[in-house]
Amino acid sequence: MRKFDLVHYCKYVLLLIATATVLFPPYVVWVNAFKGKNESTNPFAWPKSFLHMDNFIDVFTQASMGTAFMNTLIIIVVSIVGNVLLGTMSAYALGRFNFRGKQLVLFGFLAATIVPTITTQVVVFSLIKSLGLFNTLGAPILLFVGADVIQIYIYLQFITNIPYELDESAMIDGASLFRIYRSIIFPMLGPATATLVILKTINIYNEMYIPFLYMPKKSLVVVSTSIMRFAGVNQAEWGAICAAILIIMIPTAALYLFLQKFIFSGVTSGAVKS
Repeated sequence: MRKFDLVHYCKYVLLLIATATVLFPPYVVWVNAFKGKNESTNPFAWPKSFLHMDNFIDVFTQASMGTAFMNTLIIIVVSIVGNVLLGTMSAYALGRFNFRGKQLVLFGFLAATIVPTITTQVVVFSLIKSLGLFNTLGAPILLFVGADVIQIYIYLQFITNIPYELDESAMIDGASLFRIYRSIIFPMLGPATATLVILKTINIYNEMYIPFLYMPKKSLVVVSTSIMRFAGVNQAEWGAICAAILIIMIPTAALYLFLQKFIFSGVTSGAVKS
């Protein structure tokens, strides 16, 4: 009985430690976002007043947070539309048709994930610059638009659960392959599409490397690079940085809390045979 109680309490202790570990960084960001410049001696202490909004005002005035959100929204919307179209069409072709080189294409998607991204940056940068997309929103959009292996296989899992008899019935009625894709396949891939839209949105929203490398112009700032306005070589304005982080966290946290059921259901339902 004592052994059972010890194991039982150890579980709760471990859960409390894990919870504290997860919540500690947001706590530090939260308390420092409301501190003045003379209150940064102890990063863990509470601010003198939670009504101190100078850091948030500096974020919108000095870091152009409004422009950053607009640029980020444009990149996300265009990239997601391109990803959904390319992903569903690619999965439709690979999941519904047998053709020479099909396995080679699937292997190519898989092999692309093995190659470290950093090793291809010189070639990618040269390509972006030769296309005239450097320092434009088109650079990250072109890099984000693509049917990666994760969404290909998630879509393939869903397509395999769609009865092929639906395609045959539509063909008997005279429907073309594109009509079958548009009217049957694409609507039935809704759960997978919702999942990938959420995951891709969060991924693009948090991406810093690509915007920083391909859009160094100040007018093309995005939410992830706007924080760098307050960090210099020798010093950083931690209050403004924490305020910016807090502002940036709000949309992703709200998106995840309201749409988390689509994430879990979309990832798992395609893997279960009906």
